[in-house]
Amino acid sequence: MKTLVTGARGKIGRAVVDRLHAAGHTVRAASASPAELTVPAGVEVAELALDRPETFTAALGGVRQVFLYPQPAGIHELITAAEAAGVEHVVLLSSSSVLGPDAADDPLASHSLRVEQALAASALTCTFLRPDAFASNALGWAWSIGRSMPVQLAYPGAHIAPIHPEDIADIAVAALTGQALRGTSPTLTGAESLSFREQLAILADTLGRDVPVEHITRAEAEQQLGHHMPAPMVSSLLDLWEAADRHGPAVVADTTETLLGRPARPFRQWARENAAAFTAAH
Repeated sequence: MKTLVTGARGKIGRAVVDRLHAAGHTVRAASASPAELTVPAGVEVAELALDRPETFTAALGGVRQVFLYPQPAGIHELITAAEAAGVEHVVLLSSSSVLGPDAADDPLASHSLRVEQALAASALTCTFLRPDAFASNALGWAWSIGRSMPVQLAYPGAHIAPIHPEDIADIAVAALTGQALRGTSPTLTGAESLSFREQLAILADTLGRDVPVEHITRAEAEQQLGHHMPAPMVSSLLDLWEAADRHGPAVVADTTETLLGRPARPFRQWARENAAAFTAAH
């Protein structure tokens, strides 16, 4: 059974490709820039841009399963092409944000929700993986930490249960190669609730030096984040963090422990593995 992995240049997509190939499965790695892919020998490479339907037919030829990144543009054309190609199962890397009460109108959630809704209305068997916060989101602090500057946060007490991206890859592969997760929609988290301040303390301990935290106003945070993302997205993100700050410890949902019987990788492990990212400019 051939599996197409979209977004194979990304860390999770590449990890899924590597795991499937190592286990002896036939896999095709797809990217909008296939020439930039680095894949194991024996892995097919294909061009597939999720917003360019003209790339779909060739990429899906002979494929029975797809690991899919969410891209609303072109999703209906992709579903049509997948059904015509004989695809049976899609594992979507969605988001826990789709579970929010205003997900359809939320700029963070609606992106994934529209893809879920289109897939749910299709004839394909679908598995929706809904990770909460990624441990790798902490890389957003790397610039400040690497320069020994305070990390400025409007809600330093906001709690999340960060999941290691490698855990997501393990769960995705299990969904693609077994029956237990097929057709399910698990919410994925790490095994521990940590505030931003606690995550920064772990990074400080890992790096062996102080990482100061500076509390800033929401307006200041809006101005900073506005340099990197549209205002509606900034507002949605800060609303999320404000709620996480107000509600205390985050809910621990499905983990590799509950789904696969393996301990979840802790945030401290992610910090050790990525310490260099926080020291390059130090």
